[in-house]
Amino acid sequence: MRNTFGNFITLTLAGESHGGALVAVIDGLPAGLAVDTGYIAKKLALRRPSGQISTSRRETDDFRIVSGLYEGRTCGTPLTFVIPNSDTRSSDYAALAGIPRPSHADYTAHVKYGGFEDPRGGGHFSGRVTAGIVAAGAVAEYALAEKGVKIATHILSAGGVSDRSFGEFPSAGDMDRVAGLSFPVADPDAGEKMKEAIAAAKESGDSVGGILETAVTGLPAGLGEPWFDSCESMIAHAVFSVPAVKGIEFGAGFSAASMKGSEANDPFRYENGRVVTTSNRSGGIAGGITNGMPLIFRCAVKPTPSIALPQQSVDLMRGENTGITVGGRHDPCIVHRAAHAVTASCALALLDLYAGFCATKPAER
Repeated sequence: MRNTFGNFITLTLAGESHGGALVAVIDGLPAGLAVDTGYIAKKLALRRPSGQISTSRRETDDFRIVSGLYEGRTCGTPLTFVIPNSDTRSSDYAALAGIPRPSHADYTAHVKYGGFEDPRGGGHFSGRVTAGIVAAGAVAEYALAEKGVKIATHILSAGGVSDRSFGEFPSAGDMDRVAGLSFPVADPDAGEKMKEAIAAAKESGDSVGGILETAVTGLPAGLGEPWFDSCESMIAHAVFSVPAVKGIEFGAGFSAASMKGSEANDPFRYENGRVVTTSNRSGGIAGGITNGMPLIFRCAVKPTPSIALPQQSVDLMRGENTGITVGGRHDPCIVHRAAHAVTASCALALLDLYAGFCATKPAER
């Protein structure tokens, strides 16, 4: 059983959706790193549900840092977050005992843990656990920002409505604009149409998914390894830990498959004494290593599997087929909330790669 991500800087997650608290432990941080608790609180607030397009469960996320911090800076020991659960309603799941919800982790968790898993609200598999990722990711984002690295994620599409793309070379204005929004879109009109589509799905008892686009600027060339710990694979590893993410692509992604080499290649040139590329179809990564251009990736987020419509399932205790109608409090779309968990996951992966880069940096010639 493993709940830890990272090589040099690691994150371990503990806790369940309806348990007493969530716990996130970051190990490997250097001593003396500034930790801004106000910044962490802001990031957690962006992830929380808001309005009619989110679940009615309201958690305050009043976190505590119980180790690894002294007078606002890391001590070099594990930094531990505790985030209490205060708005649980476990009775909503009593009627579902032994009946796995379609496309949730209920069945696979039951098989893996032999029926000893906590099934309430998805237990350890719940999106609620991403609060720990966002808290830890805020520490990583803050550290990266001090190196001049900026990360932003927006909703490229949701419910059949599209926002304008960051493009191959995202503007600082678009990145700054979406970074402070709980429903992050570059075009406010597109955002309103998305919310209408989400509300319509909720009214019909259904849900919708979407695509998130993330941009990272300010990265140096040289982060990542050529094979198993490539920049893409480390980011993908972290991002796929966000529930409902089902696909990821970097740069031109799958569309590169229909291009010719002359279209897909990124030509080099010198600009103010620095090597740059004139296009960015590779999304800032070549050979698994950052090339100094903006890092661009997109990920697909599936529709929320908890819907009010009747569905087919099985009764594991009786060994027979059965119908199911999921009650409780659920999001008709989690794309906007997942955006902040994706940003945090990306930050954690990049900070880990930075640590590896510093540890293995070649000597000066």
